[in-house]
Amino acid sequence: MDHGMNQQANAQIPTRAELNADMEQVEAAVREALSYAKQLGASAAECAISRSRGINVGTRMGEVETVEFNQDGALGITLYRGQQKGSASTTDLSPSAIRASVEKANDIARYTTADPFAGLADAAAMATEVLDLDLCHPADQSAEFALSQALACERHGLAQDPRIVNSDGAGYSSHVGFRVYGNSHGFIGGYLQSRHSLSCSLIGQTEQGMERDYSYSLARNLADLWSPERVAEEAVAATVARLDSRKIGTASVPVIFRSDIAHSLLGHLVGAISGANLYRRASFLLDKLGEQILPSWLTIHEDPLVKGALASSPFDQEGVATRARDIIKDGVLQTYLLTSYAARKMQMQATGHAGGIHNWYVSDQGQDLAALCRQMGTGLLVTELMGQGVNLVNGDYSRGVAGFWVENGEIQYPVAEITIAGNLADMLGNIVAIGDDRDPRYGIQCGSILIESMKVAGN
Repeated sequence: MDHGMNQQANAQIPTRAELNADMEQVEAAVREALSYAKQLGASAAECAISRSRGINVGTRMGEVETVEFNQDGALGITLYRGQQKGSASTTDLSPSAIRASVEKANDIARYTTADPFAGLADAAAMATEVLDLDLCHPADQSAEFALSQALACERHGLAQDPRIVNSDGAGYSSHVGFRVYGNSHGFIGGYLQSRHSLSCSLIGQTEQGMERDYSYSLARNLADLWSPERVAEEAVAATVARLDSRKIGTASVPVIFRSDIAHSLLGHLVGAISGANLYRRASFLLDKLGEQILPSWLTIHEDPLVKGALASSPFDQEGVATRARDIIKDGVLQTYLLTSYAARKMQMQATGHAGGIHNWYVSDQGQDLAALCRQMGTGLLVTELMGQGVNLVNGDYSRGVAGFWVENGEIQYPVAEITIAGNLADMLGNIVAIGDDRDPRYGIQCGSILIESMKVAGN
């Protein structure tokens, strides 16, 4: 589908010039806050603001349900008096409001207990330049355009298959904005960003019952967003495939996590090697730096500087420069993910992960999902995870799932009302293969994951 903007709606498209002018005003407000903090005798200070404006719309059964225009963003100031810390925020960027917030942060700092690990990230770690990573692509934010996308998507989905009997709705959103961060090291930087999404959730029915599933697309550039027809057709296919699901018996079998949920498995790895969990000794991967935790053929490479990618960033939330690095190399853990606070606690160096990870690329062995199923032979293909039964302290893992039963390398029928269980350390260590079907909608770019064996509880 052509995503060309309606010419009559051009006024609804924020221009880069407008966004840059707005960001310059915010940078001036950040400088004002930092300057006043210094006047009040702060030993250090940092200030950040993220500002976003855009539209969210929702439709259901061809009718408009919601139209929301958003514009938000607050300035947050953190002030240090030695090792004492105080924070305050304001949505009003007038000089008097900024000064009042700085004074509140200063007052709070006077009464907090000194923390020997509090403070800014090291000056030497600051980004020396703010690279243009092509993260901002403004799009039409008129209600007319947004509703046309959601309605086209939902109507197409409802017309594709007689088993699709209802809709849980379609939604479209478009947002543009920026993040600015500055501190008393003299660092101040900001960058523009955008995000657009389209989703559709459908309900199918047969004599055996009803099932629901969905599809969605997410991109920084509207030109990269799936068409309404593609989103709808993917939602139809997913919903219809789940109809007439069965239960299965209890057994220990190989399990494939399909690519659109495989990232969640590695998300637990992110938590387990993050500084806050490590210094609290609340991770099943304590003291594993430099040790093999994944198969020797597996490498995870992080690249924060990929142009246009969803998880790219030239610096983290503390101004620390981001850089490409291997997280896992040949199965061996190469780095923890550390903010400056965690790094000081652990007597290490900050890694540029304040605020999260950036574009993880997980190696694969070249098979598509069908080849992974053939390699598995008989087992469970998981396509949906439910519940929160994950313990990062000891690695125990238990989740409700739905998916498909596979025999002789071929999908046989949908299954539901199943629980899978294992231990994350074993699951990660016993990954047999990873497919090449990477899902581009996530910061962790990973294909489907085949695990040697898990306990599957059914009937």
